[in-house]
Amino acid sequence: MSRPNLYFVIVGTRDNPLYEAEFGPIARGEVAKKDDLRHMNQFVVHAALDAVDELVWGTQAMYLKVVDRFNEWFVSAFVTPGGVRFMLLHDTPNTDGIRNFFLECYELYIKVLMNPFTEINAPIVSGAFDQRVRAHARKWL
Repeated sequence: MSRPNLYFVIVGTRDNPLYEAEFGPIARGEVAKKDDLRHMNQFVVHAALDAVDELVWGTQAMYLKVVDRFNEWFVSAFVTPGGVRFMLLHDTPNTDGIRNFFLECYELYIKVLMNPFTEINAPIVSGAFDQRVRAHARKWL
C-alpha cells in the first residue's frame, strides 16, 4: 500500500506560515514537478483559510475536520485557542488519525511556545520539532 500525499502547514495569526512539511511519495527525480506540486499545495491551503476563519465562529471545537476540497484533495484544519491554524492537505480521508496527528502536533507547538526565547508568529526552525512532526505523521497518517 502506498503512502498518501500530505502537506502540513502551521499558519500564524498574521496568515504567515510558521512551519510546513510534505509527507508521502515525491515525484522521483523531477524537481520541476515537485516545485509545481509545492506551489499548488500552498495555493489550495491558502484558499481554505477563509473557510477556516468562517467555521471558527460557529463552533467551540478546535478540530474542524474537512473544511475544504479541491479535486481529489481534502483540507482539514485545527485551530488553537490563540488563533494559530494547523492545516493538512491530504488525499485520503482518515478522520481519527488526522485528529490524533493534530493533537500531537499541538502538544509539540505548545512546548515550542514555552521556550522563553521563542517569538510568537516567528517561523519554527527547530530540527527536533521537524523530526517529531514527521514521526507523528508516520504514526497517525
